[in-house]
This record gives sequence, structure tokens and C-alpha cells, in this order.
Amino acid sequence: MKPVIALTKGRLEKQFLDYYQSLGYDIAPLTDKGRKLRVDTDDFQFIFAKGPDVATYVQYGIADLGIVGGDILAEFQPDVFDLFPLPFGACRMAVATEAGKVWSNGKKRIASKYTGVTKAFYKEKGESVDIIKLEGSVELAPILGLADAIVDIVETGNTLKENGLVVEEEFMQFSARLIANRSALKIKREALKSVIAKLNPNGGNTHD
Repeated sequence: MKPVIALTKGRLEKQFLDYYQSLGYDIAPLTDKGRKLRVDTDDFQFIFAKGPDVATYVQYGIADLGIVGGDILAEFQPDVFDLFPLPFGACRMAVATEAGKVWSNGKKRIASKYTGVTKAFYKEKGESVDIIKLEGSVELAPILGLADAIVDIVETGNTLKENGLVVEEEFMQFSARLIANRSALKIKREALKSVIAKLNPNGGNTHD
């Protein structure tokens, strides 16, 4: 039975396919898939999902391996084996607010998709804040007055800049990660060993 790999749709999907092709794999079945969410290749079966769902599919053994952003692991803390970083998907977690923002003495309101990460960050700083969970374009929150600032991942910073926001503080760095189902690593060890080694940019060393 072919190993199953769950792949995060969108930006990481495109970056992974470039990397996958550089390793000598044929990516044509994956780039010509149309709207299919499950694709078989000669070597693997791929399933395409949103980042949090990739982690869930791997945790519950639907997928043996997963390609997911480190931000997803930090926020959702799934019960998976985090094997190693991959050489793409670099980004950082940051606090951003409107340029020239003057903070009041009141309790800050912070909007974010990453409420767990945000809570832990401000707790470590010893600050009490109100956290508002948003999905999608969190950059709107300070502009429309919903929040004083946002916590979000930043790649190039262009989206922030175009919306009049600036980074106030960066506090975590991420890349794409290869994750594995804990049971699959034992039961399917021989089947997975070669692909894990091939995907590893450090030549077999699974530690950062």
C-alpha cells in the first residue's frame, strides 16, 4: 500500500512541489489535478487540505506523513511526530499595528487567528490583553477599530505595508515541517524510511 502524504493547500503546496520536483519526482499528476483533493502518483497517494486539517489527518492516521507550516504546530499542538524543517515556507510570527499608533493606557485588544500562540506570548510578557479570534484578513481589525493590533504570520510584509500596518515585534520563526503519524513510523517504517530520507535537506539527520 502506498504511503499517504497530506499536503497543505496554497502557498506551501506550490513551494513543496518545486522542492519535490528538485528531488527528481514527477509532479505532473499533482499540478494537473484540477479540483481533485486526492491524487495517486507512482510512489504515493497525496491528499490536499488546509493546514490544521493536514495535522489532524496525520494525527489520526489517515495520512502517514504531512507537509505543514510550523505555525500550525505551534497553535494546535497536534499529537504527531515533528520530523524536521523543510527548506521553504519561511515566515515569522509578529505583532503588527497601524503606523504611528499611540497606545492608550487601557487593556489592549489583539486580533488573531492564532489565539493560543497569542495568549502564550502575552502571558510570558506578563501582559493582560483581550484576544479576538478572526479568520482570514486580520489586517482589517486595526484599520476598522476592532483591535489595537494583530498577531499573525509575516512572510514578506507586503500585505501589512499595503494596509498601513507595521511590525511592532517579532517573536517566533517558522518554516514548513515534515510531520508523521506516530504509529505509521513504527508499522510502516520500511515503506517510509526512503521518502523521509529523501525529503530531509540535512541528509538523514532528523534534528534541527
